[in-house]
Amino acid sequence: MANTKSAIKRIKIAERNRLRNKAYKSAVRTLMKKYLTAVDTYAANPTPEAKQEVLSRMAAAYSKIDKAVKRGVLHPNNGARKKSRLVKRLKQHEQVEATGN
Repeated sequence: MANTKSAIKRIKIAERNRLRNKAYKSAVRTLMKKYLTAVDTYAANPTPEAKQEVLSRMAAAYSKIDKAVKRGVLHPNNGARKKSRLVKRLKQHEQVEATGN
């Protein structure tokens, strides 16, 4: 247990930051999952509406990832990797659709 005033304060600040970081990471994961389900739906039934849904979900996920990187919650390389994986999943389905037609 902390003995000094400054150590007690640091514990409080660290806990506050941990909860804030946890909320950001959770939001990023949630948006990524929503995007991936939208991509799967689009792959099953490729319509223009489904494509719009995928693009809007991607924009939301990109925005949240960029904000998490800007605030130091995620390392820049981690954010770049997450965004790359999102695009890669969509590209796989688009290639299958292009070769299938």
